[in-house]
Amino acid sequence: MPLYTKRKTKLHLELSNSDHVSAHGGQVLIDALCRRFNLWQRIQNEPALDPRQRQGAGFTPAAQIAQLIFTLTSGGSSLADAERIGRDGVLMSLLGLEKGADQTTLGEWLRAQTKASVQVLHRLNADLVDWAISQAAPARWLHAGQAEVFFDDTQIEVSGHKFEGARMNHEGNRALGWQTLWLGPWLLDGILDGAGDVSEHLPELLLAHGARWRERPSYLYADSASSAGKYLNRIGQAGFTRWSVSYNKWVDKLESLAAELPESQWSPQPASDQPQEQYAWVRHQPGECEQTQKFATVRWKKDGDLMWRYAHVVCQAGEQDTPQRVFERHRLKGAKEQGFSEVLSGLDLHHPPCSDLTANQAFYAIAMLAYNLLITLKVLDLPNDAQGWRIQTMIRHLLTLPVTVSTHARYDVARICIPAGWLKWWRLFVDRWVPKRKSGRPLVEVVDSA
Repeated sequence: MPLYTKRKTKLHLELSNSDHVSAHGGQVLIDALCRRFNLWQRIQNEPALDPRQRQGAGFTPAAQIAQLIFTLTSGGSSLADAERIGRDGVLMSLLGLEKGADQTTLGEWLRAQTKASVQVLHRLNADLVDWAISQAAPARWLHAGQAEVFFDDTQIEVSGHKFEGARMNHEGNRALGWQTLWLGPWLLDGILDGAGDVSEHLPELLLAHGARWRERPSYLYADSASSAGKYLNRIGQAGFTRWSVSYNKWVDKLESLAAELPESQWSPQPASDQPQEQYAWVRHQPGECEQTQKFATVRWKKDGDLMWRYAHVVCQAGEQDTPQRVFERHRLKGAKEQGFSEVLSGLDLHHPPCSDLTANQAFYAIAMLAYNLLITLKVLDLPNDAQGWRIQTMIRHLLTLPVTVSTHARYDVARICIPAGWLKWWRLFVDRWVPKRKSGRPLVEVVDSA
């Protein structure tokens, strides 16, 4: 067997400019997916998104939103990154953009947005989720036949006092709160502001989107921040088939009730090689709750403990559910929390780009669109063995691919360098979803939705 080790390359290096080369050839996948949803035409049909006084000059909303989406799905995160993407002439040509806007122009467009236009972006995002669900195989997004809904909040810390709407959070840091609602793997909605309560927007989000889960089996996960009685009331009225909420506040009464349960109410003592945990139901009506709630409770002792330790989950359980099954299902909330973390890290949304609150709300609404496009591409089109891919993996292996452009007598050709093992998949995707240009001079299209 020959020896394999590190040696100096035998290749000669030659440097050239990038007038005919781009590192973002895979963005044709995102553009093709947007065409299938008709996103560019939908944006163009929304006058609230266009603050221009002269409609015949400057960058249209479709062009600027497209540039931001292509930036976020290429690994960029700032308006400066978007400007660099806009300078990539090969990429702009590949995606049907004559020119990219600089960061000043993009910032001015974001700051010109209003509450009404931000709501338009949120509606487009929800429509994208609805369309993706209608196209997706149920096994790729349902869990045990149920649509999983997840609510959570994250604190996006900002430095300085110029960020409108930022408040001091519980850790003493200045931050904006981003409260989000998820449906399956998609980020259905999110509200970015300085809300003082980390579940303040839960009732609003449940009311706005309840029709999306009432007609199908569903399951809601939420953490202890949503366990106050006023929130449990709204969750109970939202039409979920089942739900569970972590409950680690106001537990004195619960632990007292659990301690009074007879031994027969607890599950049998497990075998010695199993976790020494026992489960039981506890009924209790916390303050502000309109009715008695059902709690799944677990108790255990560590070595040397004299008293039982307890944990609780308040829930609406199925007829066949046991307290132990409720805890096992509720632990799946951890995967949802990791998905939220992936949005923040995969798209690097830890730093709002503007000091204006409405501008940041518009940017984060576009970021939701970008994230959901990536998720939709994965769920609808990637093979089964790629369904576990993270966002950064998709960007690295599918979207940041070298592409070269060469000029022929009557047309230009873009050649994308495909990773090993993916050529067949790419050919099938392009044949099905990328529009073919006919011979001759191409037609000029205001919004290319072919």
